Amino acid sequence: MLRPAKPPVKAVNGVTFAIQRGTTFGLVGESGSGKSTIARAILGLVDAKQGHILVGSHDVTHLTRQEVKQYRKQVQVVFQDPYSSLNPSHTVSHIVGELVTLHRNIKGNARDEIVGDLLEQVGLGRHIMNRYPFELSGGQRQRVAIARALSVEPEMIICDESTSALDVSIQSQVINLLEAIQERTGISYLFITHDLAVVRHISHEIGVMYLGYMVETGPSERVYNEAAHPYTAMLLAAEPVPNPEQQKRRAEVRRMYHIDVEPPNPADLPKGCPFANRCALVMDICEDVMPEATPVQSGGSVRCHLHTSGPQLNGRSVIPLLLEQRTEKK
Repeated sequence: MLRPAKPPVKAVNGVTFAIQRGTTFGLVGESGSGKSTIARAILGLVDAKQGHILVGSHDVTHLTRQEVKQYRKQVQVVFQDPYSSLNPSHTVSHIVGELVTLHRNIKGNARDEIVGDLLEQVGLGRHIMNRYPFELSGGQRQRVAIARALSVEPEMIICDESTSALDVSIQSQVINLLEAIQERTGISYLFITHDLAVVRHISHEIGVMYLGYMVETGPSERVYNEAAHPYTAMLLAAEPVPNPEQQKRRAEVRRMYHIDVEPPNPADLPKGCPFANRCALVMDICEDVMPEATPVQSGGSVRCHLHTSGPQLNGRSVIPLLLEQRTEKK
């Protein structure tokens, strides 16, 4: 008996953003929101069915085999788990040096010299060149992964949850290392994470994903302090902060949302806003019409009818409206 074909799932819908040279774009959202799919599409590991991916002035959406090899020198990746992203049967020297030989055609002592320099750049010594990954800590492994990504002198590195598997103190060290490398080389990062505190620290711009849509973009501090989309406000409300007054305010916002309600099925999204069934400020139009991207006063854009219908926020923060609604309900 043949099983019925599963309906196709659009993992990413109409997403547009730009990463300027020498800056970091932070991509945040729940699991399943489409963050890693965007990373895989940029890396060429999945095909984009529509749209274009531009690196500089070159469209890299559909590359030939030879073009892919050249493209790998421009864009590299550091994966989430340092315990599985490194081959356990190879030494650090081989792991980092393999790309030096493949893309730069450098071998022997010259390659070892480059590998040693790269290890020193990421805060490791040349003495670990002949060690295996199992002999290193998680933080050391992730530094090796960063050295491997740097070995081809890329223009951009995609960091896909690259600090989430590390202890908090080690996370801080890796983030500081990435920032130092960016300051020294002018490299760009796409930093994917679910941790808003981390993304605020390292990112110049932030994009917030929900069920395949980019619901808000903007400068890091603006998004963090003046969230324009109710979903962004919900994410921020879930983040603990040391300031008691600010934490109380966030608790008030958090109580507004239907956290216990399941999000829609990605294979059968509603015709309106996908966040409507969990939103504290939902309107009738939200159920029927998908909002278009609207400019935000302090930079970026937002997909939310609150900015064009109802209260007509016109690009202002949604937080005061949430607190006002909470006061009225008491």
